[in-house]
Amino acid sequence: MSETSHRPVRSFVLRQGRMSNAQGRAHETLMPRFGIPFQMERLDLDHAFGRSAPRILEIGFGMGDSTAQIAREHPENDYLCIEVHTPGVGSLLKQIEESGLSNIRIVQHDAVEVLKLMLAPGTLDGVHIFFPDPWPKKRHHKRRLIQAEFVALLCERLKTGGYLHAATDWEEYATHILATFSAEPRLANTAANYAPRPDYRPLTKFEQRGLRLGHGVWDIVFRRAALD
Repeated sequence: MSETSHRPVRSFVLRQGRMSNAQGRAHETLMPRFGIPFQMERLDLDHAFGRSAPRILEIGFGMGDSTAQIAREHPENDYLCIEVHTPGVGSLLKQIEESGLSNIRIVQHDAVEVLKLMLAPGTLDGVHIFFPDPWPKKRHHKRRLIQAEFVALLCERLKTGGYLHAATDWEEYATHILATFSAEPRLANTAANYAPRPDYRPLTKFEQRGLRLGHGVWDIVFRRAALD
């Protein structure tokens, strides 16, 4: 039995999704260049990106629109992006090619295993978890990604001073995330409660529509503190 045969949290539930011809072509032709195969050993990030730079991990990038925009606007950073759904991976790869981006690499695998096995402690300057599945029904809360054990794992991979940024449009999940981050002794809130949306996180079309309808969006931004 492998050491990852049992784990309390998975970062996803695999769902079927339609993939366009363009996404399929991008996945087939560009994944060998911008993809990093899952491996059960530490990843050399300098080798993977071909340089040394601040490293931001994004977990669950959906169709990759925000990811591509952030990478375009912040060429000084490298973005290691994790997503399991092939249409989304193909979409981001297509945008990487169209924008000529060189600072994104993609791992198409479960984020929990990537964090445990591929990333060494103290290697990340930041983590983005934007609009994770809220699993709104109470009986499904145990499936939520952001739980104490997962936050502890993220803290181990963050450098001192590195940030952990989650955003959600479900108020109850926002309350849960804020409480979970606050309970981790290695994290310190950057705001009194919820943070203003940082400039680097673009508004999605879905989010803009929701805000016009009066729906809320909550950003939670903490930093990895040094313990005495």
